[in-house]
Amino acid sequence: MILQKVIRSIIYALAFLLALATASAAEPNTGRASVVDGDTLDIGGTLIRLHGIDAPESGQLCQDRAGKDFCCGQAAALALANRIGSTPVSCDPRNTDKYGRTVAVCRKGADDLNGWLVAQGHAIAYRRYSEDYVPAEDTAKAGKLGIWAGSFTAPGDWRKGERAMTMGFAAPGGPDSPIPSPMPPQPALKAGSCAIKGNISRKGEKVFHVPGSRDYDRTRISEKVG
Repeated sequence: MILQKVIRSIIYALAFLLALATASAAEPNTGRASVVDGDTLDIGGTLIRLHGIDAPESGQLCQDRAGKDFCCGQAAALALANRIGSTPVSCDPRNTDKYGRTVAVCRKGADDLNGWLVAQGHAIAYRRYSEDYVPAEDTAKAGKLGIWAGSFTAPGDWRKGERAMTMGFAAPGGPDSPIPSPMPPQPALKAGSCAIKGNISRKGEKVFHVPGSRDYDRTRISEKVG
């Protein structure tokens, strides 16, 4: 009888601890965020993959409306960093991916950062996992914003090593079939070809420039330590 009570107490205690762990896992992850890439944040050492979207990879090249290469992956990361600034963000967990990252919808105040990236053309709706941001992608595509202004390889295909470009008016993986671009396949990225340049303004603000941006070519880098 005593043994049964002990076992019952242990079971109740384990159930209680499991309930606490589940509740804790569902709680928003809030704090200052560091941008890892266009769809990944780091909050206090926790890596968070933005739910329902897929941004170009950090080393990925896309082509603008004039057919000129630009570092679309780095542009997405910088856009996200600028959007967040120093404001804390709150990320609502959905699940965990195969790499152990928390998959979440992240917000700056009431601003859905996942949806903002897609609506601005810095990422596409990740239809493989969710259709939550398909309307936002339609908005970016109609306005020829971001990567939709020119040609790009869907991030998932780029990760697989496929470099064939698709025109900006076709949604990779969507109901519309990707339309092959008449341009040749994108060459393998050369080391340093997506280098970011940075300088510090008179007010002490750090300003970053990616290849293809207005001030990139005229920004000169000095390695001297002042």
